[in-house]
Amino acid sequence: MGLSAAAPLWGPPGLLLAIALHPALSVPPRRDYCVLGAGPAGLQMAYFLQRAGRDYAVFERAPRPGSFFTRYPRHRKLISINKRYTGKANAEFNLRHDWNSLLSHDPRLLFRHYSRAYFPDARDMVRYLGDFADTLGLRVQYNTTIAHVTLDKDRQAWNGHYFILTDQKGQVHQCSVLLVATGLSVPNQVDFPGSEYAEGYESVSVDPEDFVGQNVLILGRGNSAFETAENILGVTNFIHMLSRSRVRLSWATHYVGDLRAINNGLLDTYQLKSLDGLLESDLMDLAILKDSKGKFHVTPKFFLEEASTNQSADSITLPQDDNDNFAMRVPYDRVIRCLGWNFDFSIFNKSLRLNSGNAFGKKYPLIRASYESKGSRGLFILGTASHSVDYRKSAGGFIHGFRYTVRAVHRLLEHRHHSVTWPATKLPITQLTSSIVRRVNEASGLYQMFGVLADVILLKENSTAFEYLEEFPIQMLAQLETLTGRKAKHGLFVINMEYGRNFSGPDKDVFFDDRSVGHTEDAWQSNFLHPVIYYYRYLPTEQEVRFRPAHWPLPRPTAIHHIVEDFLTDWTAPIGHILPLRRFLENCLDTDLRSFYAESCFLFTLTCQKLPPFCQQGYLRMQGLVSTESLRQHRVESRLLRDYAPTGRRLEDSSQQLGDQEPLGSPLAPGPLAQSVDSNKEEL
Repeated sequence: MGLSAAAPLWGPPGLLLAIALHPALSVPPRRDYCVLGAGPAGLQMAYFLQRAGRDYAVFERAPRPGSFFTRYPRHRKLISINKRYTGKANAEFNLRHDWNSLLSHDPRLLFRHYSRAYFPDARDMVRYLGDFADTLGLRVQYNTTIAHVTLDKDRQAWNGHYFILTDQKGQVHQCSVLLVATGLSVPNQVDFPGSEYAEGYESVSVDPEDFVGQNVLILGRGNSAFETAENILGVTNFIHMLSRSRVRLSWATHYVGDLRAINNGLLDTYQLKSLDGLLESDLMDLAILKDSKGKFHVTPKFFLEEASTNQSADSITLPQDDNDNFAMRVPYDRVIRCLGWNFDFSIFNKSLRLNSGNAFGKKYPLIRASYESKGSRGLFILGTASHSVDYRKSAGGFIHGFRYTVRAVHRLLEHRHHSVTWPATKLPITQLTSSIVRRVNEASGLYQMFGVLADVILLKENSTAFEYLEEFPIQMLAQLETLTGRKAKHGLFVINMEYGRNFSGPDKDVFFDDRSVGHTEDAWQSNFLHPVIYYYRYLPTEQEVRFRPAHWPLPRPTAIHHIVEDFLTDWTAPIGHILPLRRFLENCLDTDLRSFYAESCFLFTLTCQKLPPFCQQGYLRMQGLVSTESLRQHRVESRLLRDYAPTGRRLEDSSQQLGDQEPLGSPLAPGPLAQSVDSNKEEL
């Protein structure tokens, strides 16, 4: 009877009831990687995971990717440039000036195909991100809001625990690695008396007609504040902008997150005395009062503290009552808060220890230079929310920067969990100079993430060859072997892009006379962005990285070389750029990196104990530079070779005979034929 009574429970309704009553029977889906957010950073990581064939899922609360851009920026114009023409066909170089595209193998997914505007409309970004996800078939679960994230310890898990994600429907998801790409989505609010009267950037009207003939006070001094001011500049009586710090212009600080020229019309009207103005004060020292007419008055907070409990502007002594020259004595019709954004910590359990508790920690999660959480192994922060690593230094908070930091995180994960070493190109040492020259002239990640991502060259034994690693997080240099699976036993070079150390800052005059350095001997004084090569005999230790000299991106090296700045950012000048670089490399390696014709190598073989690498790797292996009649004639005319006409004809006949047996352009070996080749050392 007991069995027959229990049997109905195992029908379809009963099965669900049993699973609900016995959680052990309900095993949530477990994935290797979970990505929170289908914005630019989340989609970029999804692309790399999919290309690598990994088990992953992206969770997005909205029905389409890029939900942030459906509302922000409020006035719809992006400040990320869309430079469609550079005069170059090199795709990697063109990405230096394309601040909106994500990385992919599909040339159709470049943002220049989505907008012709230099500063595109945000709707074009939404359309682009949608196509990126759809065209590449990325695995995104839309309309899925992750409401809570916690840990479940398990020794068998990759990182000693699984991440447990619960969505708005109560469904549970498990993953070994959690990649958070939710951006900064919580408006930053400062709590001071009267702060409730301020309208937020996220909700204030964007219709200029709503501000006609009004006095407006804007709290904040970033791009959102100036964007708001720019929208209503022509219809207001005046706009005052209040912030605790001075305005930071991006062309002075070289930080793209500071005020961009496209939004700075208020600076003109302020300095040209057209009623608008900028003021500096800490908001925590102020109070906003509302009078009986609905106008707003700004007063120092101590005026309020000295008054009675009635906090009406009509009953409190205001600064202008004692000082008729008080700058903010005119009442305001509107107060708008534009104080930026913070990371949303609310969904993360405290056990993940994402928040440091200090003021900066309220804006960004607490992470390492590898973008991994300091509190939870296996939790990585991507995109805008990872900008604490290079805040006000580089471009890690923006698409043209974090598309490369996301790739770096993926490479770290590939080695940690799948034993895939960091990608590297192994080349003979004779190609060292040309490899560096190519990268500093083409690489976009190196160029945009200056001071954060750097190329690393690992020398092999006896400096006969090298491995070239691209865009490694330089603050993790001491852990390079552990993070990449590569060995650095025989020395290394680090190639970084840097501005001059005293050239950037809100108080700097970046247009001073003689700001440009043109002579190679003064290259170390270069101000504009330029390549800097560090040479280390040994991999720096963590202590050396941590206690490096002030304002140095890396520890003090064995040797350092600055390639002199170039107005065209084209470091290919044979004398000004390449020759000093090659000599620096030769001094570090104690070798000759030039290329030679076969006869020069033949003479070296007879007269020198140590041959140049080019001769070791070419001539002695029956490879070299093939001579032609036109080259021979050119050297004769240049007086680099005596004109042995009869010999030349005999050799030409010999070459003709050899041509019947060997393919055209076959390697030149030591022997009689080599005598026709220039005996002088040629620098190629």
